[in-house]
Amino acid sequence: MAKQREGFEKATESYFQFHPQEVMEGPVSKKGSPLKIGLPKELNPDEKRCALRPGAVSILVNNGIEVLVESKTGQHINHLDQEYADAGATIVYTHKEAMEADLVVKIASPTVEEVSYMKKNKAIISAIHMRDIQKSVLTALNAKKITALGFELLEDKVGGLPLVRAMSEIAGSTVMLIAAEYLSSYNGGKGIILGGITGVPPSKVVILGAGTVAEYAARNAIGMGAEVKVFDNAIYKLRRLKKELNLPHLFTSAFDSTSIQEALSRADIVIGAVHTHGTRTPSIVTEEMVASMRENSIIIDVCIDQGGCFETSEPTNHRHPVYKKHGVIHYCVPNIASRVSRTATAAISNIFTTTLMKLNDEGSVDTMMRRHSWFTKGVYTYRGCVTNQMIAEKFDLPLKNLDLILAAGI
Repeated sequence: MAKQREGFEKATESYFQFHPQEVMEGPVSKKGSPLKIGLPKELNPDEKRCALRPGAVSILVNNGIEVLVESKTGQHINHLDQEYADAGATIVYTHKEAMEADLVVKIASPTVEEVSYMKKNKAIISAIHMRDIQKSVLTALNAKKITALGFELLEDKVGGLPLVRAMSEIAGSTVMLIAAEYLSSYNGGKGIILGGITGVPPSKVVILGAGTVAEYAARNAIGMGAEVKVFDNAIYKLRRLKKELNLPHLFTSAFDSTSIQEALSRADIVIGAVHTHGTRTPSIVTEEMVASMRENSIIIDVCIDQGGCFETSEPTNHRHPVYKKHGVIHYCVPNIASRVSRTATAAISNIFTTTLMKLNDEGSVDTMMRRHSWFTKGVYTYRGCVTNQMIAEKFDLPLKNLDLILAAGI
């Protein structure tokens, strides 16, 4: 063990001998000057969620954290500026002021313009959609040596993804309501009810994946009377799903092209709910399979933010959510949870509050990273370096070992 430690220390010494680093002070909290958090208004017209609700702001302020909230940040979740002010926040009236905080907390990925407003050596927590991230944003973040974290990469103490889990629960609960809308004759659908009534066969739902989205989607579909089939290669997930739903006779199957082809040819609704941690979602359904589906059937690709599991999937938005290909309706909106922004904000806010309180206790982002590996998992840029393997490979950028940098204590 001593030899391993000695070797590791030599490795870090060698690394920083040839990669000099300036000593920088990141965002600090009550162990130094008060931590200042910025809550900017989302610029993306399809993003209605907010990172913190007034109740969470009140908790943070009461623990010595200063919170800057851009005016009208809470307009889409029915929270007025006055509510944030009453919670102790300072209301600012420009996007730049909110982005200049020590730590920016937001939902949508930052733009180059937003990064330009940030101060050097500060930090930001936001979403990072692997499919849509731009190299120009990474360049801007690294130029200012900003510590950037993707909240969907943040783990809990047991290796789970709390924010992904929460948004998956919401998405799974919402997809069947969306499907019901597009089955309607007035939305160009088949004109059938989601579920069934006495004397009429039920609608047929196929779910690809057996994780959280699948669990909540299946529960809602079955509750409405639909016939449900679930596919996943992880047999333990299928077994767990049966147990969670208390349905020992639920149809489940591994991903098998013949079985999937047969199920799709009869399906009214197909939900893509395949989740992969930190990598692109594999394409499960070929274009040929989609072409074999019945006219006006519906595909909802929940994993479109990770690339999608249908060859025919292309990202859409809440203003123009659907398109048709091979006569099949495709709904491929990445941020489905934004449809119910107040509920989603409550879930996100609960998770962020705990994280920010812990960060405040630790004293700085750097200390938080050194002491809590679950927090470090979210970091994708640090001190001018890309530290996430998938991003580095996507843009052919040098990958720096974050653990090595932190171990060096610089």
